[in-house]
Amino acid sequence: MRDSITVSKEDYLKAILEAESEGQHVISATLAHWLSVSPPAVTMALRRLKRDGYVLVKTDGAIQLSAKGKETAYKTALRHHLIERMLSEIFGMEWYQIHDEAERLEHAVSPAFEAKLIEKLGERGTCPHGNSVLPESPAKRKKRGLLPLSDAAEDRHYIVASLYERDPKLLLFLHKLGIGPQSPVRIAEKNYDQTLSIETAKGSFTLGKPAAEKVWVRPR
Repeated sequence: MRDSITVSKEDYLKAILEAESEGQHVISATLAHWLSVSPPAVTMALRRLKRDGYVLVKTDGAIQLSAKGKETAYKTALRHHLIERMLSEIFGMEWYQIHDEAERLEHAVSPAFEAKLIEKLGERGTCPHGNSVLPESPAKRKKRGLLPLSDAAEDRHYIVASLYERDPKLLLFLHKLGIGPQSPVRIAEKNYDQTLSIETAKGSFTLGKPAAEKVWVRPR
């Protein structure tokens, strides 16, 4: 465990950086939702982060990372990314179990071990969920030819390119439907109630819009 910054601070800074990368306007409510903490807890944490020079809080409540905050947040995000890849590529751990494990381990990685992971795996690449070190905004994903499964056309075949990885229950649910990294999926029908009738390697299922929005695909 590193002494210069607490685990809690690292979690907050990483959450801000990831939310910014996804194109979100980061405010206190964003962090309360992402980290499952109370608004008063966020207020206290931001006060400490601002005091220590990690964040800037604007008059409208918008939260931005300082240069110091960005550096610290990126290091935490990189360690998370490397651990996910290590668990998958070296130890063969299931992709839908990896995120939470990496959340716990990312704070205990020493600089020496991080260097070894980079040497072994490389700093670029994508994690088992199809994501880079930092998540992309929807606009950047669409520019690369990806689209959310909820926007996919009927009677066309797609390949899953990336998945929202911060909800372990969602990942397990998708796995049970046969939706996973690089898996094929076909939209059989888009229903009146905004659900999708889909076909995967595991069979035919109905998928709700909230879950379908968290799956990014590319035409097969």
